[in-house]
Amino acid sequence: MSAAMPRVILVHGLWMHGVVMEWQRHYLAQEGYDACCYSYSTVAPTLTDNALALAAYAREQGDAPLHWVGHSLGGLVILRMLECAPDLPVGRIVLLGTPSCGSGAARALSQHQLGGMAVGRSLAEWYAREAPGDFSAREIGVIAGSNAFGLGLLVAPDLPEPNDGAVAVDETRLAGARDHIVLPVSHSGMLFAHSVAVQTAAFLRGGRFDHAA
Repeated sequence: MSAAMPRVILVHGLWMHGVVMEWQRHYLAQEGYDACCYSYSTVAPTLTDNALALAAYAREQGDAPLHWVGHSLGGLVILRMLECAPDLPVGRIVLLGTPSCGSGAARALSQHQLGGMAVGRSLAEWYAREAPGDFSAREIGVIAGSNAFGLGLLVAPDLPEPNDGAVAVDETRLAGARDHIVLPVSHSGMLFAHSVAVQTAAFLRGGRFDHAA
C-alpha cells in the first residue's frame, strides 16, 4: 500500500457481490490506487448491521485513512458507517447512483410482499428515517447517471427524469456533498464505465470532479 495514496474500498449495491466492482477496481488501479472490493449480504441484515461490519473491516486495514466508493445501496452502507463509527479515519467518499434522498423504484417494489422482501432490511431502515444525516463535515462526491435503461423502470415507469433506469438524479442529491456530476450511464452500466472511474479518481485526488472533461 502506498503511504501517499490511501487505499480505496469499493462497496457494491443491492443483490450483487463484490466481484461486480472489479471493473472499477481495475480502472482505479490504473490510476494508481490500491483498491479492493468488499462483499456483504444486501437483503437480510439491517443497514446498521452492515455498517458495523464494514466499520470492523475498515479497522482491520490499519490506522491510515481509507477512501470509499459505494454503488447504490453500498453508498448508504458507507454513510451509515460514518454515523455508527465517527472515529474512523476516513478519506474521501464517492457515491455512485446512491439514492440518498429516497427511491421511487424501491417504494414501488415494496408495495408488494415479495417485492418488500427483495428490497430487504437495509434499504427499509434508511428510508424509515425522516431525513439523511448531516455529512457536511465529510468530503463526499456524488455521481449520478442519466441513461434511463434498467429494471427499475419496469416497477416504477413514472420515475422522474433524468434517471439511470433505477434511480432518479434528484434522488442522488445528498445535502452537504462537496460535488455532484451527472454522466450518460445507466445504474448498472456505471459499474463498467471508464468515465465513472476517471471522475471517481478526480474526486479522490482533489475533492472535486472534472466537469470540463
